[in-house]
Amino acid sequence: MSQDAAPRARTGGEVLVDALVTHGATHVFCVPGESYLPALDALRARADRIRTIVCRHEAAAANMAEAAAKLTGRAHVVFATRGPGACHAAIGIHTAFQDSTPVLLLLGQVERAARGREGFQEFDVERLFGWTAKWAAEVTDASRLPELLARAFHVMQAGRPGPVVLSLPEDVLAEVVTVADTPPVRPTAIRPAAEDVAALAARLAQAKRPLVVVGGGGWTPAAAADVTAFAERWSLPVAASFRCQDIVPPASLAHVGELGTGTDPALAARVRAADLLLVLGARLGEITTQGYALVVPPVPTQALLHVHPDVGELGRVYQPDLGLVATMPPLAAALAALPPPIRPAWHDWWAAARADYQAAAVPATAPGALDMGVLMTLLRQRLPRDTIMVNDAGNFSGWVQRFWPYGAYRTQLAPTSGAMGYAVPAAIAAALVAPRRTVCAFVGDGGFLMSGTEIATAMLHGAAPLILVVDNGMYGTIRMHQERRYPGQPFATDLRNPDFAAFARAFGAFGQAVTATAALEPALDAALAALAEGRPALLTLALDPEAITTRTTLSALRGAAT
Repeated sequence: MSQDAAPRARTGGEVLVDALVTHGATHVFCVPGESYLPALDALRARADRIRTIVCRHEAAAANMAEAAAKLTGRAHVVFATRGPGACHAAIGIHTAFQDSTPVLLLLGQVERAARGREGFQEFDVERLFGWTAKWAAEVTDASRLPELLARAFHVMQAGRPGPVVLSLPEDVLAEVVTVADTPPVRPTAIRPAAEDVAALAARLAQAKRPLVVVGGGGWTPAAAADVTAFAERWSLPVAASFRCQDIVPPASLAHVGELGTGTDPALAARVRAADLLLVLGARLGEITTQGYALVVPPVPTQALLHVHPDVGELGRVYQPDLGLVATMPPLAAALAALPPPIRPAWHDWWAAARADYQAAAVPATAPGALDMGVLMTLLRQRLPRDTIMVNDAGNFSGWVQRFWPYGAYRTQLAPTSGAMGYAVPAAIAAALVAPRRTVCAFVGDGGFLMSGTEIATAMLHGAAPLILVVDNGMYGTIRMHQERRYPGQPFATDLRNPDFAAFARAFGAFGQAVTATAALEPALDAALAALAEGRPALLTLALDPEAITTRTTLSALRGAAT
């Protein structure tokens, strides 16, 4: 393929930003740094082509890029300065790696002549990011920027998607070079062989208790719709891997629940009892398999048909009976075209699994003055079906994971890496890239203070998410584990919190504290009115510490352990 423009003289910063535009970048999330000033100047000059979102912390900027990429299915970009900025951004890159999300982290670096002297904020990109990025490298020649950016966008989107990190010495960005742009990269689809799809269908048709598990990255709305249609036509029960509940959404009759941190015991038992697992896109990680107990490595008791876009994943932990290398869109289209059996042997098995899910999805009553079950019912009534629901990490997230009826793909943003501090920046990014949709973030009191200052970013750039801060005055997940192992001996998990609603108002956002169930409805109405005005809105929800999960209480945990 020929280059799409004649060589022309530009600074490295201009070449870099032109390459970002060429490859479809629409937003750059950043904390500005003196180590990449030429790139910042190029972003200023191309503000009509690419929007720069200025954040308050590099971890939040990286999480915003990850969330935007996850939501749109396109690679997104984060800029940070060298040294401290690189280290701060690392958490978002770890999330992007574990969540299979295409994120490009561009980092300033000391000048080439100073490398190896431990200059001011100098760092080694390959040693810092080599284990948690698909590719990490330093650009040492400005004339190679078009080539290396094309490679970065290819690597991010090929096979299993994931992050790429490039460091950019100051003088590389300032250097003037005469070089042509490259054409935009088009991701390569990996299509399953027809005989492999036929073999999969034949193995599946022989099962008596099959279960499909969907997850991983690289899905599209069309692929999710295709795999949903396949599952429904075949009357197959489908379980979502951890935080992938919008691929085959709860409204589908095929959906039977999530294999996450609060898995329904009935679904866990069904995984163990299955005679065949058809795993589409998911890795079968630690959370999804409940500590590798539901599916035991290396040879599961269930027959395993595993489809994944990375050949290195097949057989790495589990030896499949049939392994297929494929990206999800062509694989899902091939499955949707398969003729279903007339009346599968597993019809009653599927019906029972669906009934179990529906029974478990009814919001429960929570102890304390504020009932989270009532809140979930209100949200189901008031928020649109295409609401983008964003989760942070923590026990509070069980309420939305279990009781929110996620819509069609993509309506769920959550870190499968379990990273706290994700929800607020992710919700802001979602509101920026999908401004016509409602965005709602669930975050605990611990996670909120890790990134809540990004409300300033929302105000600066006009993002208006709804932020629900669940405040129980403790690191609830750790407290839960303590009560199980050291009953009645909590330590280092209590929190002294500020007035979160006043904190939000200090930035100009709407903020209100809610301490009782009766106040939930009017508070939610006021928050939604603020969103309609274009303002972020925050509600603090005072949760009784007894409501430690959606299924048990602190007292019950302590009693069971003693």
